[in-house]
Amino acid sequence: MNIFGRKLRLSIFGESHGAGLGIIVDGVPSGMPLSTSDFTADLSRRRPGAPGTTARREGDAVTILSGVYNGFSTGAPIALLFSNDNARPSDYDKFAEHPRPGHSDYSSREKFGNFADLRGGGHHSGRVTIGIVAAGVIAKKMLGQITISAKILEIGGKNPWDSALEEAGKRGDSLGGIIECRVTQVPAGLGEPFFDSVESQISHLIFSIPGVRGVEFGDGFASARMYGSQHNDPIADSSGRTSKNGAGGVNGGISNGNDIVFRVAVKPTSSIAAPQETYNFSTKKVERLVVSGRHDTCFALRLPVVIEAATAIALANF
Repeated sequence: MNIFGRKLRLSIFGESHGAGLGIIVDGVPSGMPLSTSDFTADLSRRRPGAPGTTARREGDAVTILSGVYNGFSTGAPIALLFSNDNARPSDYDKFAEHPRPGHSDYSSREKFGNFADLRGGGHHSGRVTIGIVAAGVIAKKMLGQITISAKILEIGGKNPWDSALEEAGKRGDSLGGIIECRVTQVPAGLGEPFFDSVESQISHLIFSIPGVRGVEFGDGFASARMYGSQHNDPIADSSGRTSKNGAGGVNGGISNGNDIVFRVAVKPTSSIAAPQETYNFSTKKVERLVVSGRHDTCFALRLPVVIEAATAIALANF
């Protein structure tokens, strides 16, 4: 199933090289101002164009099919649609029998058989995250004073990373990165212990973004090497403000009123031009595979806005 949420429910659909893709957002209260222009800024942040991103260019104009009337949400499900106008599906014909290492070609074929759409990764593609960004625009509006901002900390272990990106591109290779997200003006009391903890719900959506390999809150993995006296967050005043934020703004699965802070590890792009030796199911041999087509050298460059959107959706669902 491709559904998330209880109070704010999403149903995402589409493939990278299909006719179109989008998302249905249910649970939006009536009377919220909403127009296509509200989506422009965040959709632009997700689009390629910077060095190290794909040469594929899509207009990414949103069509609001339902749930909005006279510029306001009606309370009915909001359906958002995007068209694919610059697809090149022939680039992916050979991957059914000669799967790309690190990609979903093999696992998708095992699950769905010969019916899987492998063009550009099909429904597994990062292209589908356009629906998450669009839903995030709505969720951000619902959150009011809560603000969410994500930024890249490093690419390929470097900051600045321009030369590393250039070198990887020349080699036909790719890089990953680390992105930090910070949520401010969060009221204390959001979330539930255990299955619906703030970290669980945010992580659920973050790991739904293709290519994410890790999430850590506050001190994260470094806390395993600390004393409790180093990791604990002393409370500084009656508002619950702490003098440090090792917990990343969450205690017992519930927001404590401090900033929610977490970092996301993003893997290098799987589709690379550099030759790789991998199994060919047609010839039943390990053979050289060279991936052609248009791919990001580092798709982490385009993910900060996707991470913001996923975080907004998780918090709006509370």
